[in-house]
Amino acid sequence: MQGKIIRGIAGFYYVHVEEIGILECKAKGIFRNDKLKPLVGDNVDVDILDDINMIGNITKILKRKNALIRPAVANVDQAVIIFAASFPKPNLNLLDRFLLMMQTQDVSVSICFNKTDDAESDILDQLEDNYKNSGSIIYRTSAVTGEGIDKLQNGLIAKTTVFAGPSGVGKSSLMNRLFPDAGIKTGEISDKIKRGKHTTRHSELYSLGNGIYVMDTPGFTSLRLPDIEKEDVKSYYREFDNYQGECRFLGCVHVSEPDCAVKSAVEEEEISKMRYENYRQFYEEIKLTKKY
Repeated sequence: MQGKIIRGIAGFYYVHVEEIGILECKAKGIFRNDKLKPLVGDNVDVDILDDINMIGNITKILKRKNALIRPAVANVDQAVIIFAASFPKPNLNLLDRFLLMMQTQDVSVSICFNKTDDAESDILDQLEDNYKNSGSIIYRTSAVTGEGIDKLQNGLIAKTTVFAGPSGVGKSSLMNRLFPDAGIKTGEISDKIKRGKHTTRHSELYSLGNGIYVMDTPGFTSLRLPDIEKEDVKSYYREFDNYQGECRFLGCVHVSEPDCAVKSAVEEEEISKMRYENYRQFYEEIKLTKKY
């Protein structure tokens, strides 16, 4: 029987099996011998040891699509990064850092500008315009009016999604609007665990029907850049793809070289100036880090 690990704590793994619910499992010693530790999000084979108390064993970890370190989760289909469109004012440098971090881990990112009920339409248009060629799906949502809720919810079907964003952007309200019955559906695992001594926050996936698995992450205010070479940063900016091969110099990194097609596109407002300035900052930051 197959399922997905939705929480791991103190050597126990809670596996959601579509047909029967949540099994409390231990991992067989073979994984320790292979130095393979189960992760939240892992698809696994399980044996049922006690079908009354819903206890089982994990016998096999299926091949992973990917594995993130922070948050610790495997087989992520997408990340949804949430920023308020109005207050707190969106930190687009932080947004671009998150985009870069996820892209280097081969995870697609959707951008959600929330609190649209409290933002001017021209500001919303400008925010969306900055990212229209970034390769990300862009959502506009409001937990107050319900704008964009159905569209975002449809984008989560049959996917494992990590929700992330700074504090104060309305993530909790948005989650409650997206999944009004989530408290009922996640109650099962709370009843199953009942381990008051384990109070540390751990990665946890919520199974919310329609193949939707969601992980909510704590708010963050800063992010380190991924450990990549400075010359590789440009390959994660989809806006630059259209100008590949048009610069005077082969291997142009679009920073200080003359006759650069990307810099010309920025001047002609074909590429977002804000996105480009963040690109330059990341390039220099990685250059400085690698130097020391």
